[in-house]
Amino acid sequence: MNSKHTRASKILSYVLRHRPDAIGISLDCQGWTDIASLIAAASKAGKHLDRKLIETIVATNEKRRFAISEDGLRIRAVQGHSTDRVDIRYVEKVPPEFLYHGTATRFLDLIFKEGLRPGSRQYVHLSRDTQTAIAVGRRHGKPVVLSIAAVAMHQQDYKFYQAENGVWLTPTVPPTFLLTLRDG
Repeated sequence: MNSKHTRASKILSYVLRHRPDAIGISLDCQGWTDIASLIAAASKAGKHLDRKLIETIVATNEKRRFAISEDGLRIRAVQGHSTDRVDIRYVEKVPPEFLYHGTATRFLDLIFKEGLRPGSRQYVHLSRDTQTAIAVGRRHGKPVVLSIAAVAMHQQDYKFYQAENGVWLTPTVPPTFLLTLRDG
């Protein structure tokens, strides 16, 4: 991804996941906003976005963070929201036996004491593979991967969902379901 695409992707992440008000747009309860309004609001805020650039980012973003509606008029972030206005209705799913969470070593004492919490987001994000978890952990410091007994949690009525981009979501992971630790 070139620097123009990286900048635009960061703008989209910020306004579609966290602060739509930063450029004067609003999101509906499923996280959608009108693309034309997004482009106009971004322009007023001194940020360059256009239809072709947005479509390229949606199509090429390796994390598949964004989706365009079937009618092509709206866009949303598929997960990772920190705004209370958005409450995407994910379908509950049975998770694989194990899922993984990447974090930094400096957070381990608190995690093993309190479990995994969503922080400012709505859900704890989990991945199906350790490589993705390592990459996530690396963003926060010296990476470490936690293994989560997802099926065991599900059997005790903890809910799991999967976003359109494959990220697994759950409201919390109690410390008793944290199985192993692996350095990234």
